[in-house]
Amino acid sequence: MGDTTHAVEFSNAADAVNALADRFWNGILDLSPTTATLLGYEQGMDRLDDPGPDGRARARRLMTETLAEADAIEAQASATTGLPPEERITLDILRVICDVELEQQDQRIDRLKVVDQMDGPQTFLPLLAAFQPTEKPEQFEAFMARLADYPRFMAANAEVVREGLAGGLTAARIVTERVIGQLERLLAIPDDQSPIAAVIKLPRPSDRDRLVEAIGKYVRPADRVFLEALLGKYRDASRSEPGLCSAPHGEALYRTQIRAWTSLDLDAQDLHNIGLEELASIEAERRAIARDLGFGDDTKAARTALRADPASIPESIDELLDRARGQIERALAASPNYFRTLPRAACEVRPVEPYKEADAPAAYYYPPSIDGGRPGVYYVNTYDLPSRSYVGLASTSFHEAVPGHHFQIALQTEHPSLNAFRRLGSRMAGMAYVEGWGLYSERLADEMGLYLNAAERFGMLDGQSWRAARLVVDTGIHAFHWPREKSVAQLLEAGLSETDATIETDRYICLPAQALTYKVGQRQIEKLRREATAALGPAFDIRAFHDAVLGHGTLPLATLAKELPGWLGIRA
Repeated sequence: MGDTTHAVEFSNAADAVNALADRFWNGILDLSPTTATLLGYEQGMDRLDDPGPDGRARARRLMTETLAEADAIEAQASATTGLPPEERITLDILRVICDVELEQQDQRIDRLKVVDQMDGPQTFLPLLAAFQPTEKPEQFEAFMARLADYPRFMAANAEVVREGLAGGLTAARIVTERVIGQLERLLAIPDDQSPIAAVIKLPRPSDRDRLVEAIGKYVRPADRVFLEALLGKYRDASRSEPGLCSAPHGEALYRTQIRAWTSLDLDAQDLHNIGLEELASIEAERRAIARDLGFGDDTKAARTALRADPASIPESIDELLDRARGQIERALAASPNYFRTLPRAACEVRPVEPYKEADAPAAYYYPPSIDGGRPGVYYVNTYDLPSRSYVGLASTSFHEAVPGHHFQIALQTEHPSLNAFRRLGSRMAGMAYVEGWGLYSERLADEMGLYLNAAERFGMLDGQSWRAARLVVDTGIHAFHWPREKSVAQLLEAGLSETDATIETDRYICLPAQALTYKVGQRQIEKLRREATAALGPAFDIRAFHDAVLGHGTLPLATLAKELPGWLGIRA
């Protein structure tokens, strides 16, 4: 009889957690209909987010209420049988998200993030046009309503810019200049050639005239309003020193961003030192390849020769994209020996859109839609084509697509038993798990035999060095007053091209601590794998390990470390 009572209480506690997670996730989707669209939801397709006071107040209320409910559920469960493992994890993730979001609100970090060449408000509409379904008349009308809402959205963002200026929290000058340049390029494009008009799928050819008219009526004036907020006083007040350490309360801001991105409370000096140690170790591996190629210990000469080889330089955009597609196919063929569970969603390769390619990283990934109707998309940057060497493309493909982000994110999206929040929203708890898996996958690809020659292996090591250098330069910029030029020089030393070293540096300036997620997450996964191998001995199964790491969705790193041994059957 007692067991039956416990089962009911156990079930109720689990139900309460899942109901809370559903309410929280629905609240997030309501706060950010753009996020909903990018994930494949149809709700809110006729409106944009609210970055103003009302939107911020609603977000604060959602976070504080969620934390209070989480505490109440846990207190009630502790008085009975406790929580099942997955529900315990769900509460962990909710707490991590809510705590850091409230801290960021208190710091008004939105005043800094509104000026962003990577993901700023000026990038939203072209992105939505590429991902929002518009083939049906009612879907097209929803998108047209979004265009009509754009002036309100950009005016609110312009007001956040002005608040940042008034409060002394402005973007670094290079970030402001890059966003101004983006907006000027967008405004120079005729309405009928807008990136929105170029990618949207129309229900009827006759709808094109209405679309172009709306771009001229709503989009162009709104972009101009946002541009004007950045010109003049804001541009002049933008920080000449790029790091957060030059902003008011910069040390506290950076520590919060470290926690927001990695899910851990880490010290900038420790991270800086780890990066330097990793750089030295990776350089030793590169020297071994250089010797085999006849260059002795001169890794720079080896890199120069490998990149100068005509076979390493794409002759056309199509050739570059086809090479990436072939790498994905090769990885998929080898994956069953390393994974028991493979994603159902396909992975499509596309070029980065021309309007943003000059400011974008070498590659990035967008997840499949929740209904399976849209594949995962691996975007490859084709800007400055001669600099897009095949030496580094393979490791990038394995990181962004297979077995990297596509496996991790698609498997999470398709998970049969996790609630919607865990499948789609847990990335809010920090990206170190996600990016750590991507970087781990570059090394895993070497184990899988996916690199075809010494050039591709050297490119993989350059990629590892690049991410180790990120620990050094991100902390250097934001904690130790590094100038932009010192970061570029460090990345050149790590093996990046001049184009990528410049773009990447400006990305780190724009997104403090994001660059830390890669090595922090990779090192945690590799540490857990070493510990599992030692604990299980001959019983260790690499497929079981990978399925366990990927089988519960995105997790804070501390949660992964706490739970993984149990999933693998390792006794404490």
